[in-house]
Amino acid sequence: MINLSKETIALLDDIENRIDPDIEDDFCEQWRNFLYGKFTGDIFRPQRKKVSQPSVPYRNININDAIGNYELMLVSQMEGASQALSGTSSAPAVRTNYGTGIMTSLFGAEIFVMPYELNTLPTTRSFNDTDKIRQVLDRGMPDLNTGFGKNVFEMGEIFKDVFSRYPKINKYVNIYHPDTQGPLDVCELLWGGEMFYSMYDEPELTHGMLDLITETYTAFMEKWFKMFPCESDINCHWGNLMYRGKILLRNDSAMNLSPELYSEYAKPYDGKLLKHFEGGAVHFCGRGDHYMEQLCSIPELTAINMSQPHLNDMEVIYKNTVDKGIKILAFSREVAEKDLKRNGGFHSNMHA
Repeated sequence: MINLSKETIALLDDIENRIDPDIEDDFCEQWRNFLYGKFTGDIFRPQRKKVSQPSVPYRNININDAIGNYELMLVSQMEGASQALSGTSSAPAVRTNYGTGIMTSLFGAEIFVMPYELNTLPTTRSFNDTDKIRQVLDRGMPDLNTGFGKNVFEMGEIFKDVFSRYPKINKYVNIYHPDTQGPLDVCELLWGGEMFYSMYDEPELTHGMLDLITETYTAFMEKWFKMFPCESDINCHWGNLMYRGKILLRNDSAMNLSPELYSEYAKPYDGKLLKHFEGGAVHFCGRGDHYMEQLCSIPELTAINMSQPHLNDMEVIYKNTVDKGIKILAFSREVAEKDLKRNGGFHSNMHA
C-alpha cells in the first residue's frame, strides 16, 4: 500500500466526487452503440452530457519526474482523467506511462530519458548491431520484470491499490494497457535500421526475432490482463477512443515496407496477436494506404487509428475500412467532414 500526500488525496477525492455514474454510463453507451452498429449518423462524436470542473489546482507533473516516482506517475495520470471529466469527448483513462521503450527495455536496450525541458516520454536506444540481435534471440524470452517492465507492473499494482479505495474511480476510470507497440515496431526500435536490410539478407533471423517478440508480447500482456481483466467487447485507449477487442497495436514501422514485405513481416505477427487477444485495433502514423488491403483482411481487426491523412490516398483507406465495416477512430474532424461527400459516405463507421 502506497502512502499518499495530502495533495494527491485531495485530487483523488475531487475526481471521486465529480464522477456522475449516470453521465459516465451514458457516455460509454454512446460508444457501445457506435461500435456495435446502432449509430446511424454520418460521423460519430460522443458527447458527455454534463461536465464538471476540478476543485483542486493541477500540479502539471513533468514526465521525467513521473517516471522516477510512482506517486507522481499516479498524479500525472489522474490529472488527465480529471481533465476528461471537464470536457465533453474523452473518457477518464490512465495507463502506466513509460513510453515506447517498454518492450525493448526487456531485451536489454538502453533506456534514454529525454531532456527535462522537453517534458516528453522516454524511449530506448537501438542496438544497430545484428550480432547483438543474434545474442538476444539465443537468450530467448526475457524476464518480464526487467527494464521498464518492473515499473509497469509495480505501477499497475499501485493503481489497483489506490482505485480499490474509491468505488466510482474504480468503476469509471479506465486503466488501459501500456504502450507495448507491435511486433514490427518493437523489432525496429530494438534492432535499428539494419532490420530492413536483414529482411532481404537474413530472413530467417528476422522472422526468428519477430517470433520471439510476439511470444514476449503475448506473455507480457497476459500478465497485464491477469492484473486487469478485461472483456473483448469494448476497451478504451488514450481516453479519446474505444474499440472492440483487447489490444491496440502500433504499426508505425510498416510505412517503410512494400505491400509484399508487409504481408511477410508484419501481417502474420499482428494477426496472431489480434486473434489471441480476441480482436483489437491498429494504430499507424504516416502512410498506410499501400498495405491497407492486407491489414484489413485480418479477421480480428475491428478498427484503425491513423494520423497524417494527407500522406495517404484516403479513398483506398475508406474502401478497405469503413466500406467493409471496420471503424476509423479519432480521425481528423476537418478531413472527415470534407470527405463525407464521397460516394456512400462512411456507413456510420467514422469517429472524429
